[in-house]
Amino acid sequence: MNKSQAVVLGALDTARAVVEVAGDKLASDVVLFDMCGSCGYADYIVLANGESTRQLEAIADDVVHALKQKDVYLLHREGTAASGWLLLDFSDVVVHIFAPDERAYYKLDNLWSTARPIMRLA
Repeated sequence: MNKSQAVVLGALDTARAVVEVAGDKLASDVVLFDMCGSCGYADYIVLANGESTRQLEAIADDVVHALKQKDVYLLHREGTAASGWLLLDFSDVVVHIFAPDERAYYKLDNLWSTARPIMRLA
């Protein structure tokens, strides 16, 4: 296995950990997209919904905490739970946590229609 393959496999493990944590926090409509070849800034993107500002924050906080335990650190965070959209940037993995109305409005699932969904939790 060459170095680039090792990096991608690490990113996939990170993305799967995000999906697991989001599921544990009862996020809905969680989707993990393989972005390799579809965009230049991330290998994987995770989309998830939370039903309240409190749940949005809980999902984000637990994702950051769980990944920190695996020595994967948050590079950048944007948005607020009150805005209905939080973005967590872990370099090769980007996480979008939405309120349902914002997710429907921005339609990121459609934007990345060329990307392959790897996992989906309803």
